[in-house]
Amino acid sequence: MNSAKKAGLILSAGILVFVLLTGCSQRGTESAGASGVVPEELVMCYLPNEASEELAEYRGLLQDAMGKAVGIKITEINAADYNAVVEAMRTKHADIVYFGPVSYVQAAERSGAEAMVTPAPFGDKSRSGYTSKVIVKAGSSIKTLADLKDKSFAFVDPASTSGNYVPTLELMNLFPGMTNEDFHTNGKFFASVTFSGKHQNGLQAVVNGDIDGAPIASDILDAEIAAGRVKAEDFVVIHESPRIPSSPIAIRSDIPEDIKAKVKEFLLSYKDPAYFQYMLGLAPEQQPEFVEALDSDYDYVRDLMNKVMPQ
Repeated sequence: MNSAKKAGLILSAGILVFVLLTGCSQRGTESAGASGVVPEELVMCYLPNEASEELAEYRGLLQDAMGKAVGIKITEINAADYNAVVEAMRTKHADIVYFGPVSYVQAAERSGAEAMVTPAPFGDKSRSGYTSKVIVKAGSSIKTLADLKDKSFAFVDPASTSGNYVPTLELMNLFPGMTNEDFHTNGKFFASVTFSGKHQNGLQAVVNGDIDGAPIASDILDAEIAAGRVKAEDFVVIHESPRIPSSPIAIRSDIPEDIKAKVKEFLLSYKDPAYFQYMLGLAPEQQPEFVEALDSDYDYVRDLMNKVMPQ
């Protein structure tokens, strides 16, 4: 199955699962867009990477604190895949979303997403960002990206920045003339290639020896090590990308301006070290906090997307 067909099947299935399983009514969020109307609740949505049961405690702490600060109940939903998050905001099933950079750009274009904040060490935006690392199992004979030829590989999700777009561009740069589709079709470069669904799945598949290689976001990898779910000696990093802009928390553009201001003010003041360490992979000694995010911060990502999949 070629990459386009495979991505389409995955995304369609993800949207269906999302709609069926969230149990979220659209009526509550539609009222948020009415001028001057205070919504009864705000729905916050997470990508699969941050939606695991292990992280529920930290998501809950932020939502409870946000609800008290804003004076509106915050309800959580979790999407089945990256595209479902974009669709959730477009269909007004979600008001606030923790996007990845690529999914944010897609949501800004299709769903009226407005970037609010992004995490940064020491509150310094110039030091924010993360990388895409390609990992193999410890002891593997694979030492470079070129060594992955004719091996098995699992990208994360078609709309993942560090789990698909960035490693694909790194491979395209290494092998001029090969295309995005070549790297997502069995037998073209990889012997077998698939999508794992979330970074943690690819990590565990590599560590367990189920696949030869996978990309993972550096901040997610740090969080998994900090939580003790994987050991640094279980894998080897064979490639690391240039720095990628940090993921933004964004809000629907048609939410009343005073509500948007309260949410943003709360996030800029939120400094729970456990949330930043276990949700976002930023250690307490980095004194992380949210800083303002601008749409223009993601122009690099727009350029990246055009290089991987030229229009």
